Amino acid sequence: MTRSDLVEELAARFGQLTHRDAEYAVKTILDAMSDALVRGHRIEIRGFGSFSINRRPPRMGRNPRSGESVAIPEKRVPHFKPGKALREAVDKRTAELNAVKPV
Repeated sequence: MTRSDLVEELAARFGQLTHRDAEYAVKTILDAMSDALVRGHRIEIRGFGSFSINRRPPRMGRNPRSGESVAIPEKRVPHFKPGKALREAVDKRTAELNAVKPV
């Protein structure tokens, strides 16, 4: 699902929202989440999952073309951990879909 798919779904489910309003709502939510992660905050959405920042320490890598060593600096990367309800829902629906498909 892409961002535009999410906007379309939101506009379709809530008839009182125009496409522009749905797009603004999605943009606002994603911007707020990005800003919170940049500030180092953890985001927890009950039943869905949590977003946090993980630190990748500096390390030595290797250039695959030349074989020379390259210093890779420290990075901070976003991390998503699905909640129990989401994991169970995905597992259940995946099992149902696989049971219906003939092999």
